[in-house]
Amino acid sequence: MSYDLIITGGKVVDGTGSAPYKTDVAIKDGVIAKVGDLSEAVSADVINADNRIVTPGFVDIHTHFDGQVCWDKEVTPSSWHGVTTIVMGNCGVGFAPVRPGTENELVELMESVEDIPGTALHEGIPWGWETFAEYLDVMDTPYAIDIAAQAPHVAIRHFVMGERCYDDATAEDMQQMSHITKEALQAGAVGFSTSRFYGHRDKAGNLVPGTNASSDEMIAIAEAFSHVDHGAI
Repeated sequence: MSYDLIITGGKVVDGTGSAPYKTDVAIKDGVIAKVGDLSEAVSADVINADNRIVTPGFVDIHTHFDGQVCWDKEVTPSSWHGVTTIVMGNCGVGFAPVRPGTENELVELMESVEDIPGTALHEGIPWGWETFAEYLDVMDTPYAIDIAAQAPHVAIRHFVMGERCYDDATAEDMQQMSHITKEALQAGAVGFSTSRFYGHRDKAGNLVPGTNASSDEMIAIAEAFSHVDHGAI
């Protein structure tokens, strides 16, 4: 059989917990087609992996590259260390959705929670979007690694409730948040993130919006997932 790529003689660490083993790996149409002896196979490209480790990609499920992806297509330093996919939008903080003129409030929340300098975020983020889908459109360019984004509770709450975002949500607020989450998931968000950590506070010392969200609010947001076939909270 013919393949697009064969990686020969590497020590395969396959992520299943099995002991590493020396073998060949064949790729066809971007998918692993065979793992085993490929000495008789034909390939357009062959990589000799003797004395090297061959592994699946590494997925970093908790990052805060939400601003950096706007100016760093290599997504450093993660790409330097073998990470092949990053998931951002964690802890409920992020930059979409956002109402025009309130961008600085989301920057300050990210700065407080994650110690990312606000000056870098202001200078590097082009802004111009309002919805989460529009934010993803800005991200829809080539990167050195794969990017996955979650819909952040803090930003959604701030978008819906404005200055009331630290208060209890009304039934109408909850439905709006659920609708926005559904639209974000349909646009390509891999999930929804929130914060229940009492160490996540804004510059005034307040718990970030949504930290004490009621079970009714969380259930309403969770209902957004009934409209799609993917995602995690």
